[in-house]
Order: sequence, then C-alpha cells, then structure tokens
Amino acid sequence: MTKFVFVTGGVVSSLGKGIASASLAAILESRGLKVTLIKLDPYINVDPGTMSPFQHGEVFVTDDGAETDLDLGHYERFIETRMKKSNNFTTGKIYQSVLEKERRGDYLGKTVQVIPHVTNEIQEYIKRGAGIGTPDAVDVAICEIGGTVGDIESLPFLEAVRQLSLKLGPNNAAFVHLTYLPWIAAAGELKTKPTQHTVQELRKIGIQPDALLCRAERKVPAEEREKISLFTNVPEWGVISMWDVDTIYKVPRMLHEQGLDGLICDRLRLHTPPTSLKRWDALVHETEHPQGEVRIAMVGKYVDLSDSYKSVNEALRHAGMQSHVRVKIDHIDSETITPEGVASLGQYDAILVPGGFGQRGVEGKICTAQYAREHQVPYLGICLGMQVATIEYARHVAGLAGANSTEFDPQTKHPVIALITEWKDANGSIQKRNASSDLGGTMRLGAQSSDVTPGSLAHSIYGDVVTERHRHRYEANVNYLDKLRKAGLVISALTQREHLTEIVELPQNVHPWYVGVQFHPEFKSTPWAGHPLFNAFVKAAIAHQQARQASAAVPAASEASA
Repeated sequence: MTKFVFVTGGVVSSLGKGIASASLAAILESRGLKVTLIKLDPYINVDPGTMSPFQHGEVFVTDDGAETDLDLGHYERFIETRMKKSNNFTTGKIYQSVLEKERRGDYLGKTVQVIPHVTNEIQEYIKRGAGIGTPDAVDVAICEIGGTVGDIESLPFLEAVRQLSLKLGPNNAAFVHLTYLPWIAAAGELKTKPTQHTVQELRKIGIQPDALLCRAERKVPAEEREKISLFTNVPEWGVISMWDVDTIYKVPRMLHEQGLDGLICDRLRLHTPPTSLKRWDALVHETEHPQGEVRIAMVGKYVDLSDSYKSVNEALRHAGMQSHVRVKIDHIDSETITPEGVASLGQYDAILVPGGFGQRGVEGKICTAQYAREHQVPYLGICLGMQVATIEYARHVAGLAGANSTEFDPQTKHPVIALITEWKDANGSIQKRNASSDLGGTMRLGAQSSDVTPGSLAHSIYGDVVTERHRHRYEANVNYLDKLRKAGLVISALTQREHLTEIVELPQNVHPWYVGVQFHPEFKSTPWAGHPLFNAFVKAAIAHQQARQASAAVPAASEASA
C-alpha cells in the first residue's frame, strides 16, 4: 500500500520546500523504497506555462509534455523516478476538471461545492500522481503543498490532505511542516514565535505535524528546539534544524543525521535497511574540491531572477563536477549587449544563450552569437539561443540581409525562423496551431527524437539519435535550410517527420565548438552524470581557457628571453 508524506510551509514562502521534499525523497529512496513526489500549486493558472519567469522562475518540462513548477526539476535531480503530468497540478486544473464534470452532469444535479467535490477531486489527483491502482504505484508519495499556511488559496488543498490522511487510516500518512526562525541581530537570538503561530494555524485546520523543519541562518540550539517542541506538540526529536548551506546537495545528509528518514519510516511503519549516503558525500566532496574554475557568460532576458534559469545553472554545475572544475556563471542582461560593448564577452571561457520569449533583448543575443562565432569562443545556444544563432548566420554569412524571426518581425523579408503550424507531439499525436491559438499548452512540448548526422560534433556527443524535451512555438524555417547549408551552416539533426531543425553547428575546422539546439537539454541533467551536451560544452570552455593561457604565455616568454 502506498504511504503518503504531506509537506506544508509556514511563515514565509521561498524557504526551500522543494529542496526539503526532494532531500527527504532521496534519503527514503536510499533505503530501497520506491518514491515519487507530487507538487500541489494553489494558483488558479491551469499550469505555469503562461506565467512570467520574473514572477515564477523557470517552467520545467517533463518527457510527456507537461509544463510544470520548477520544483519538479529538483525532484528529478534528487531521485531516480521521472516526473509526469500527474506529478504537478494547480487550483486551476482542479476547478477546470470539476467544472467539466459539472457540465457533463457527472454530479447528478447536486450543488457543486468546495467540500466535498473540490476536495475529492484533489484527492483523486493525488492518488493518480502516486500511481495507485497501476503498475507504477510507489511505496511513498511525498506531496508538497505550495504557498504558506494561512493563505486562502491553499485552504482547499490542506483540507483535502487532512481528509485523505483520515481515509488512509493509521500509519499511512505523515505531515512535515517547514517553518522559519528569524535571526534578530539586535537581540542576538533566533525567534521561535513565528513557528509557534504557524503550527497553531495548521492545528486549527486539523493537521498536527509529525516533524518540523526549522529553516534558519544557523543551527537551531537545543534549548530553542525544546521550546518549539513544547509549544507545537511535536516531539523534540521531530524538531529538525535546517540551516543555510553552500550547496543544496548537503541537505540530504543534514536531514538524515537528525533522523528525519527514521522518524518518517517509524511513523509509516516502513521496515527498511539502513541508509547509505556515500553517493551524496562524494557529490559534496566534488563541489568543495574543484581542480580549477571556468567562467561562463549566460546572456539572457530574465537575469534579475536566478530561478528563471534554474535548470541551466544546475546543468552547468553538474558538467563542472564531471570535469572537476567549478563553473562560475555570470548572468548578463542581453539588453545591455551592443555592438560597441560586446567585446567585454572576451573575458569569458564560453558563452551560453538560453531560451526566452518575445522581442526584448533579442538583438543583444544576436550580437552575442556573432561575437562568439567570429572570435572562436565556445558557444551553446538553447532554444531561442539556437534561433538567434541561425538569424545571425543568415544575416552576416548567408547574405540574407534583415533576416529575422516572425516572432520579432512579422514582415521580415527573410523569415528564417517562423511559427510552426503542425507537428507530432510527445505522444505521437498530430498537433496544429496558428497565430490566433491560445498561448497556454500549445507549444511543441515534451520528449521527441531526431536522427543525428554522422561525422558532426552533435554525433560525437549524442550518437545516432537525440531525444530531448522541447518547449517552443517557432522553428527554423525549412524553406531556408538549403541556403544556410550552402553558406556553411551544419544542420546536424532534423526531426524525422517534419524535417524541423533540432541542432545547428559550425564545422569544427571553422570553429572549435559552436552549437545551437532547439530543445532544452538542461531538463535531463543530473548531478550524478551531468548531461552529454553540457559536459562537452564545459570541456570546450576548459580547452579555450587553456589555449588563451598558452597564447598569453608565449609573448611573456619571448619578452623574458629578449
């Protein structure tokens, strides 16, 4: 029978419920349990696909084409289970489903209400995410509820999980509450009162936490933990300290050493072997003992919020671990890149242009792609980064003056990037769209495979077939591929049915490492193996750094001999 752990948050948001949930899943998985995670988001959007990266951070994409909360990226980086559409749902999705049932007459004329209809629907979605009744059923499903206790939006979710825990019966559900202990510098102490109040709010709803994860700048002293225990009715061994650390990969051991996994297994009557966290210890050792450092410029549109590029940042760090170097990422606003100032990128060992939507900052990205091409700097373009590289090449090498994407200039004379109107989705179904289609859920989404050209740089990285996740509306225009090829651009991967461009690159005798990909490889990177494309990119950055150092050493040696 599947057991459940419900993770809630209090006091303030952005405390790290996603990391805490993923870390708990990791240490339970290390005990031999099959674990999955489910994210319940209280906002009314059906999914985060139409939300601004400045507000919500990146949108993570699953193999089956779901646009989900970025926490699902943490889940996939921490455990072996891959996420699906059923692992993330929102208030909007729940109400959409309830209203569809009401229109069909499924409720047999009853008055549709939050209780029981909405709460029942939430419970059904949770069971579906846990795979109950299917071969994919797990031993433990960890359900993270977004928002903070006290928010009106999250009340139906909290009520639903309270009811579900009652229906599941004793020893089949546990509650973990993440809270915050502020450090008051003037008083020189951590304050427990906000935690006392948030647990009171939770208990008013009818939920008694089995464990408290206390986020703070520093370790929570024993006397504070004892005080929290007395005021929250949580046993002292269930009051877990979560202090700030320099890498998220230290969190699994932090929780394990304080007995969280043992507490949960006892609460759920799970008899499991001892935990081994050697792989996590090795990972932490790698992050703390790099043998070098490379600097990479990430030229993007949403650099004011680091979460906008969460998976790309992590993928670069993972690749650094594989090459035993620390990757230092400088996020540069593409709006600040001009032809006059682009030479400032020369200080970097490599350049990455990530995805994005809309016209703002695009010319800066095009200028960046041109600089990397002309100055032999390793370049990786992801999604829009591939498209701007194609536009730049069309303008300055293929002789297609004014080439552009119809996303940015609908009247462009040379639409080398254009809106795709028909494609096969991740499930093999034919999808169609046009300029008047809804924005939400109408992109080419999810994992798709393409053949890779033998002898290309992409082939040395991927082999014969590339399978990656997509999230975009615009594609390289198939009508311009021959012109671009004649001008020297290598189209090294095409989709099998539509012949849509998946990878472009420069010949290796022209440029040491210049690749643009239409898909999002960052979504499949893990700290254990990195990702082959990012691994190759970081190796190219190391090689470029070494070449520059060798070049700088030659004049110095000549001057010394003179």
